[in-house]
Amino acid sequence: MLRQTAKPGVSRRSFLLGAAGAGAAVGASGLVAGCANSQAKSGTAEPPELHYIDFEGVHQPGVWAMPVPALTLAAAFDSVAIDRDALITAFKSVTEEIRGLMTGHPPEQKGVGFPPVDSGVMGPEPPPDNLSIVMSVGASLFDDRYGLKDQRPTELVKMPFFSNDRLDPTRSNGDVLFIIEAESPDTMQFALRQLMRSTRDSFVLKWKVDGYSRGTTPVSGHKGAPRNLMGFKDGTSNLDVADDQVMDSKVWVGPADADEPTWSHGGSYQVIRQIRMLVEFWDRTTLGEQERLMGRHKISGAPIGMGAEADDPSFTNNPADTITAADAHIRLANPRSGNSDENLILRRGFSYTRDFDRAGQLDQGLAYVSYQKSLEKGFIAIQNRLNGEPLEEYIKPEGGGYFFVLPGVSGNQGYLGEGLLST
Repeated sequence: MLRQTAKPGVSRRSFLLGAAGAGAAVGASGLVAGCANSQAKSGTAEPPELHYIDFEGVHQPGVWAMPVPALTLAAAFDSVAIDRDALITAFKSVTEEIRGLMTGHPPEQKGVGFPPVDSGVMGPEPPPDNLSIVMSVGASLFDDRYGLKDQRPTELVKMPFFSNDRLDPTRSNGDVLFIIEAESPDTMQFALRQLMRSTRDSFVLKWKVDGYSRGTTPVSGHKGAPRNLMGFKDGTSNLDVADDQVMDSKVWVGPADADEPTWSHGGSYQVIRQIRMLVEFWDRTTLGEQERLMGRHKISGAPIGMGAEADDPSFTNNPADTITAADAHIRLANPRSGNSDENLILRRGFSYTRDFDRAGQLDQGLAYVSYQKSLEKGFIAIQNRLNGEPLEEYIKPEGGGYFFVLPGVSGNQGYLGEGLLST
């Protein structure tokens, strides 16, 4: 089995600056986003401790680095590289940029006779900010352009329409996807501009969505998981990223996955869904109906009929329609019966808010992000159970796609996607 050879944490550079990592938080499932398994103590919260994240390892650390930062940005690009050699150059260049950004090493300046090597937004020495960047590739990269068709991960396809989807092509799919996480907005924008700067002759921005993951840092007077934009606790349970056995069995593609190309070992299937919440409609719905649709009490976050957020719903002892409705969101997403444990995934989503539409309705919702070693057993199995759920009246998936997270980089001479592009 693959093992995480270097946990993200304190680099020598961040130690010398007196920074250290702390806390724990994770993503989203169905409609859930934000942290999980995090019990905040009451009282005034301290600001998050900031550090640089080690870039190198068997897996890309941004998939599982803790704590989950306050802000997240996802940006998808189309490749216009003229051939495979140009694509390799772009992957090498962006790898070096990500390495420098995550470890706090700015590029070397060339002098006043050249354009500056960065925007200067973060000053001469970018401070630690829990910055991580995950690079993944979409199914479209495996077409005829670069001779990669026979190296496509087995389950990587263009994301199909599900029953309630209204997918906008301008906000869906892409050849390459970057997910950037950090604590501060200037760090986020600095990182995005540097990624675009290093690949401007090869990658063209197709869509982006940015938002936040409130609750990753304890907030005074609040405990447990954070709340989504519907006001319900989100991410009460999730995979334990510190458990290598769990991560190997549920998240990472490895040698035991015989149908997958060898280069993919250490990577993971990634799903991103931009799910708009019709919040004005939701806000006019009775509390009782909201709780029935979700399967949880709104204030406490506890499953219907239970007293605490972390209580197990125990659906086998919880008759449908008398305690938790058979079509409640949490019951469909994870029925806790039969082989449903096979469908467990790692969630790491975030809330977003854009603007408002022509009808004066707010455009906001959840950017759902999940990682799994199999799309069929993970996201697709869960989504098939959720198709037609009553909650669909209040949500509308409008974009996103399926991607495959590239394996990590071992050694300072390697680059992301090297196993794929060198075959």
